[in-house]
Amino acid sequence: MLDIAEELHRWVEQGRDFAVATVVAVGGSAPRQPGAALAVDSEGTAVGSVSGGCVEGAVYELCRQALEDGESVLERFGYSDEDAFAVGLTCGGVIDILVTPVRAGSPVRPVLATALAAAARGEAAAVARIVSGPAELRGRALLVRTDGSWEGGFAAHPELDRTVAGEAAAFLDAGRTGTLEIGEQGSRCGAPLTVLVESSVPAPRMIVFGAIDFASALVRTGKFLGYHVTVCDARPVFATRTRFPDADEIVVEWPHTYLESTDVDGRTVLCVLTHDAKFDVPLLKLALRLPVAYVGAMGSRRTHLERNERLREVGVTDLELARLRSPIGLDLGARTPEETALSIAGEIVAARRGGSGASLTGAHTPIHHDPTSLPPRRIGSVA
Repeated sequence: MLDIAEELHRWVEQGRDFAVATVVAVGGSAPRQPGAALAVDSEGTAVGSVSGGCVEGAVYELCRQALEDGESVLERFGYSDEDAFAVGLTCGGVIDILVTPVRAGSPVRPVLATALAAAARGEAAAVARIVSGPAELRGRALLVRTDGSWEGGFAAHPELDRTVAGEAAAFLDAGRTGTLEIGEQGSRCGAPLTVLVESSVPAPRMIVFGAIDFASALVRTGKFLGYHVTVCDARPVFATRTRFPDADEIVVEWPHTYLESTDVDGRTVLCVLTHDAKFDVPLLKLALRLPVAYVGAMGSRRTHLERNERLREVGVTDLELARLRSPIGLDLGARTPEETALSIAGEIVAARRGGSGASLTGAHTPIHHDPTSLPPRRIGSVA
């Protein structure tokens, strides 16, 4: 649901009633992951997607029905052997969909309105909703912020509120969306409940060092992938808004100096396109010791070997060098800046999702590598 927060936030501000269908769990080769959503307003306008087209029509009707009767519903869609063109996922997957009406006066509306506003502003927040359990709890929501505070809840279940808020805070800290199972009274005791936790976190960062033509194409590709993109170069004549109109930030500073002072995390990707030793060596010495998701550096194979020797001379270990993606990108035979940007983006996605970068044709490996298709986590388990 939070993946379409901007549009839904506008609907809330306009006073529209709507129903939102959210992917709760997936199995097999399902096209969308938990948290993906389709919303339908009272006029029949739809936004978002839960399946890439396979079951959109049926989910649309479920949303219209939920708007009429005000009832939340959990529905499963999967492949039909008897009729591959019936309502189901012809790709062979299975998805569970939670449909929640968000009507004026409903207890869930203020909580979801606050969550949608926060997500639309790019703030970190998590929403927990009861997926399965007693009818009076299904669809109710609780909003958790980064400081651990929460609002909303599950009506006369204070211990359940506290437990879910703590678990949702852990999901939010990891930027994760998924389900957990918990007892109705907030422990392993009592009737089991399944809770969907959706996390909305600020866009991950892509920092591109080197204001060259290839960087301009990579900036556009990074924005397409949903990154907050910064371009950094020590040369003011190249690091300009005219050359990089799509960048979120343009920084004129020595690369390693900027990296020392800026915030990075486990989702940050660093792309070093300068291929100039006076920039690369101090920058990569620092970058390879930071807890970031990806560090790639442009250059020929000869440049790569020479750069590695220079990095060893300044104390970079072989274990640290093993983190470096160099020459940067996948082997696509790329030549143009746009093709090279695609090559780099492909490697970033493969690193993020656990893919090999190999062709799927003739392969027997999974198409999707996301861990979000795992079973719900149970409170008190060691898994």
